[in-house]
Amino acid sequence: MRYKTSGTCSSAIDFEVENGIVKNVTFIGGCKGNTQGISALVEGMPVDEVISRLEGIKCGFKPTSCPDQLSKALKEWRA
Repeated sequence: MRYKTSGTCSSAIDFEVENGIVKNVTFIGGCKGNTQGISALVEGMPVDEVISRLEGIKCGFKPTSCPDQLSKALKEWRA
């Protein structure tokens, strides 16, 4: 699935979910090292755990962040 982000340096997030497990997360744009780190950390985690860990994280003075946007993407996928 591709999720169009809002309010972050990244413009989109590509990801897959298989049997409730997050796989193959790729951020389009954003801070390369940070987004690669997020992708590696959430690989193999259950969707609900990723959402609970990342939801509400802010980037500086922005009301959201790349991790928060991933939680929103997964919530949209789940709906």
